[in-house]
Amino acid sequence: MTIDAELIAQNRAFEGVQKRFKHFSTVLNCDMTFSIYEPPQVSEQRDTLLWLSGLTCNDLNFVQKAGSQALAAQLGMVIVSCDTSPRGENVANDDAYDLGQGAGFYVDATEKPWSEHFKMYSYVVKEMIPFIQARYSKGKKVAIAGHSMGGHGALMIGLRNSDLFASISAFAPISNPMQCDWGKKAFSAYLGDNQQTWSRYDSKALLEECGPDIPPLLIDQGMADEFLDTQKLALPVFELNHPSIVIKQRQGYDHSYFYIASFLREHFEFHKRALGNIS
Repeated sequence: MTIDAELIAQNRAFEGVQKRFKHFSTVLNCDMTFSIYEPPQVSEQRDTLLWLSGLTCNDLNFVQKAGSQALAAQLGMVIVSCDTSPRGENVANDDAYDLGQGAGFYVDATEKPWSEHFKMYSYVVKEMIPFIQARYSKGKKVAIAGHSMGGHGALMIGLRNSDLFASISAFAPISNPMQCDWGKKAFSAYLGDNQQTWSRYDSKALLEECGPDIPPLLIDQGMADEFLDTQKLALPVFELNHPSIVIKQRQGYDHSYFYIASFLREHFEFHKRALGNIS
């Protein structure tokens, strides 16, 4: 599935270019935006990472807050960040911040009124990844990463599509949404009451099925995270003691972009190693 994207903004940064695009998504049936940082290194096939953001965010939060451009320029990585949900006047929404626009949870909704537009799983897999492969990676696997709700998306989509991804990483991911308040609320609304359907979008459940044969996986958690007690975030995955997961527990760090910026280099270098272009 191809994307016919219109360039709507660009800024020079660290000798590369930060771009923003708009397009009509046939999967979501609405207009969408996404952002791309193109580093100064140019080649036919380029290492690419797809970033998925968290609740209330759009494609610009990571672009503006994480300090990713300097690192991407040094490492020669293309960074793509997409929106977290469909948007627009005719798209269903909710007054709460954790449901509706800005809170797509990277699932394909089956329940009305959400099912008309909320197909974020398919948007990532069927529109964004083919676009990235055609434009940058030229068929080579890409990396995927995210934060919070986006960490949930990165883990779940990466585990379900290991043929597409060389590596996966997540900051403070909602790793067991079936068992936390955010996940229960979103899954009930978007997917209905069928717990078997929920489990296809739950990373802890997926990891219990996968065994050791998964892409290289890095999970990062700030241990002073204000949501750790209520939502558990990465803790359920820590408890699995999975042999293929690298776990980082960051004492004193919270849920913010200050935390992400502090350790983003480690994640980028982790992905570069998996992509085969750093020792």
